[in-house]
Amino acid sequence: MSMQDDEDEDGTTLGLRKIVHIDMDAFFASVEQRDNPALRGKPVAVGHAGGRGVVAAASYEARVFGVKSAMPSATALRLCPSLIFVPPRFEAYREASQHIRAIFRRFTPHVEPLSLDEAYLDVTDDLRGIGSATRIAEMIRAAIRAETGLTASAGVSYNKFLAKLASDQNKPDGCCVIRPGQGSAFVASLPVRRFHGVGPRGAEKLAKLGIATGADLAAHDIAFLRQHFGSFADYLFRAARGIDLRPVRANRKAKSIGGERTFSSDLSKPEELRDTLERIIAIVWDRIAEKQARGRTVVLKLKYNDFRTVTRSRSLPQPVDSRQTFARLARELMAEAMPLELPIRLLGLTLANLQGANFEGDAVKEAPRSDGQLSLL
Repeated sequence: MSMQDDEDEDGTTLGLRKIVHIDMDAFFASVEQRDNPALRGKPVAVGHAGGRGVVAAASYEARVFGVKSAMPSATALRLCPSLIFVPPRFEAYREASQHIRAIFRRFTPHVEPLSLDEAYLDVTDDLRGIGSATRIAEMIRAAIRAETGLTASAGVSYNKFLAKLASDQNKPDGCCVIRPGQGSAFVASLPVRRFHGVGPRGAEKLAKLGIATGADLAAHDIAFLRQHFGSFADYLFRAARGIDLRPVRANRKAKSIGGERTFSSDLSKPEELRDTLERIIAIVWDRIAEKQARGRTVVLKLKYNDFRTVTRSRSLPQPVDSRQTFARLARELMAEAMPLELPIRLLGLTLANLQGANFEGDAVKEAPRSDGQLSLL
């Protein structure tokens, strides 16, 4: 598909941006398969199989069996007994990510990383004078494949919300274009569950109101949505119309790093909460270690099943410098929150008050995951 004619006629004239969202395909697992030919074509999980191990990433061959990131390793092995676990090699992932970002910057300085494996690019005024966001996206995908041996999917549109939706549309190794004037129609055809931030419980609540698609959502005014969804209504109102005015923010420095998990079923049993907290501690600390981040404040976030959110935090006079300290503070904060007022639908941990952070906004949360997987912040 090409967006060039639409861009020439509408994009610049109407002041629309040209946004590309690049999302690497099963990034960690793909790096492992690239570097070890014996793993190619086989179900692979990055993580540790024993104890409280969790899946950090899964290859597409593993996903066929239902294996997902942040899933307990024992569960993953039950779903796929032939699953091959490989320990994470963050230095290899970081090296590949840096190469990929260097490719991005051949086309534009306006690059906003969301994590090691995805980023927004504003190519409204690209460095090479190509003019077509679609052509740039395809050139980037081709360069990534040729230079790194990895595949990427791309979404091309006139705002960030639509570009990110588009990059999911033809995965893996695909490209989807939403041209100027097509955004509202594209969103209208989608199930609301596809909207970032709308999880199983949110979709269930929308369904009870007779809202299943973007078109159903767009039929309701902001007053109705605020009555039922509070502050989340503003996002829903804009999303249903394909509206997103956020600019691409290059070189954004992270202020915190962490992750949160939204559950398909509410949690209330102490043993469930303890097990889930330990899994989040393990994954978030890996993320902190990967970034070599240092911060003084640990924050626990809980969202009750009535959608109220509470946070508890603990600060130290010196940076948290070990997994043991991070885990101890997280457990203490959880103990302070007990007994719960209500069952919870979300649990998150964050290391804040970062000191000397020299990495870009990889750790900035773009949109919550609501499929039971961990969303990195």
